[in-house]
Amino acid sequence: MPTSIPAACVLRFGDFELDVRTAELRKHGVRLRLQGQPLQVLAALLNRAGDVVTREELRAQIWPPDTFVDFEHSLHNAIARVREVLNDSAETPRYIETLPRRGYRFIAPVDAVGIQSESRPGQSEQPHELPAGVRHTKSRKFVAAAIVTPILIGFAIWLLRASSRPTTASPLNSIAVLPLANLSGDPSEEFFADGMTDQLITDLAKVNSLRVISRTSVMPYKGTKKGLPEIARDLNVDAIVEGSVVRSGQRVRITAQLLQARTDRHLWAETYDRDLGDVLKLQGEVAGAIAQQVRAQVTPQQQAKLHRTYTVNPAAYDAYLKGHLYFTTEFTKPDSLRKAQHLFQEAIQKDPNFALAYSGLGCSYLYLAYAGALQKEPAYQAAKKQLAKAMMLDDGIGEVYAALGELNWHFEWDWDAAERAFNRAITLAPSYSCAHEVRAGLLAFRGRRAEALAELAKVQQLDYSFSSALTESATYYLLRNYPRLIEASKRALLLEVDYWPLHCYLGAGYEGTGNLQEAISEYQKASEMSHGDPGPAVALAHVYSAAGRKATAEQILRDLERKSKGTSTSPYTMATIYAGLGENDKAFEFLEKAYSEKSFEMSESLTSDLLLDNLRPDSRFQSLLRRMDLN
Repeated sequence: MPTSIPAACVLRFGDFELDVRTAELRKHGVRLRLQGQPLQVLAALLNRAGDVVTREELRAQIWPPDTFVDFEHSLHNAIARVREVLNDSAETPRYIETLPRRGYRFIAPVDAVGIQSESRPGQSEQPHELPAGVRHTKSRKFVAAAIVTPILIGFAIWLLRASSRPTTASPLNSIAVLPLANLSGDPSEEFFADGMTDQLITDLAKVNSLRVISRTSVMPYKGTKKGLPEIARDLNVDAIVEGSVVRSGQRVRITAQLLQARTDRHLWAETYDRDLGDVLKLQGEVAGAIAQQVRAQVTPQQQAKLHRTYTVNPAAYDAYLKGHLYFTTEFTKPDSLRKAQHLFQEAIQKDPNFALAYSGLGCSYLYLAYAGALQKEPAYQAAKKQLAKAMMLDDGIGEVYAALGELNWHFEWDWDAAERAFNRAITLAPSYSCAHEVRAGLLAFRGRRAEALAELAKVQQLDYSFSSALTESATYYLLRNYPRLIEASKRALLLEVDYWPLHCYLGAGYEGTGNLQEAISEYQKASEMSHGDPGPAVALAHVYSAAGRKATAEQILRDLERKSKGTSTSPYTMATIYAGLGENDKAFEFLEKAYSEKSFEMSESLTSDLLLDNLRPDSRFQSLLRRMDLN
């Protein structure tokens, strides 16, 4: 028996090498994502290359008695994960052979390269027998022969086990689903892998006791070389799900594994292979299994939603996923929203009972109206019709209620109904960040400061993307908290420097804190970026007036007044122009027109707009607030 353990040992086979000291599997020098129990299984098989390693031996080595996962499932999935990483096959194995009801055997040649510490004087180096099937090669840098024994590999496995054992059996309360890898070999299938990631997040978001990080926060980690513990620290989560998607013909296979974030410990893995028509059921099964493994509390109602039984036309599902990606990633661009709208319509044509497609179509009408690409009333009617159809087919879709809440807020001006809809969306999907975002905005608009800030805190726990950053700026603007508005807008601009409304928010923050020169600079940037939108110009005139440059302010506003004739400038914008000119009667005339039309701007910023501050003491303004149930 040797008296010392070599400082390093690398086991090489095919294009791969396993460094048992650092617990890293590499291919052509590139580290592969294999951790925890699958890595331990591979090390155990390599140690006994050429021999049969029984299931009982693997269990004794790797699965301690206090392991709470099912051994049979865990071993099956660990082997499946290793084969997936090695691109191996159970039917025609190159590396791992299955011996039914007995165990497994590593059948490829294995080279072991060891690096030994310098020997002390007087010590002699004795050769040691290598494990069966493992060849002994020389290190280029050292004359001493490598010493590789079963004790070394056993020690490495023990080290892996010891480092990955949990320090606590407490539930995991927060989770991030990293982008699923597309293993189809076809780059055009990326949309499918991304869409499956999104839908898995959506399903997990329904679990009340689990905080699930938003899709927009995890997508930047697609293809990242960051380690899982570092990603977990970035996202502030207890656990991470990663995996892959393969679609072949009319079948889809998802492999998912769950890892404890702090320790990088492998907790669970599973492979699901289903017909494409059962993809919705498949997603629910994966989400339900993950919820069970993290010991989340799942209500019977949530269980029922996760275990959906209806099927979907595969072509319709493809169209839906493509539309949903356009909608979620480019929701501020009318052209992308139109593409999403057409794809949702295509999905409905292929499957008239596909509830998610109706939901997506309703949302696309809503946001096209926001973008000014559709007239308000037709867009409202179309959105309401599609959302009602989605609800009739499936009343458990959180995004449907969030969209209905926005219709109640911005189209119907029914604040209480909007809040009920947002609450319902959050009840159905507690981690649905978009519902928390719109609810924070509504509460701030209604002047419920403490509740709005509490909701904003929830958003910041779920979403670290541009969407949440924009929500933060909008909420502080509505609350007229100008120091925080400056901080939030600066952070958001780091993510999207060319989004002109953020420069307006930042300008408002500077104006509200009395830093007028900085406000002028930001409003000028917004005006240049907005391609003729009158809003930034009105704000620029307002701050010029506050800075004592009234002639410049009046010139800007008169130019806007002239340009507005014969155009579709909104009555609310006209009201801000005349408020800036001091023509209050005209300002109220246009405010009344905006009120009669239920304009978006009235329901977005009337309670906080700096441009109307000189009108607020007027009894007509107070009357307007009372009629809108805002005071």
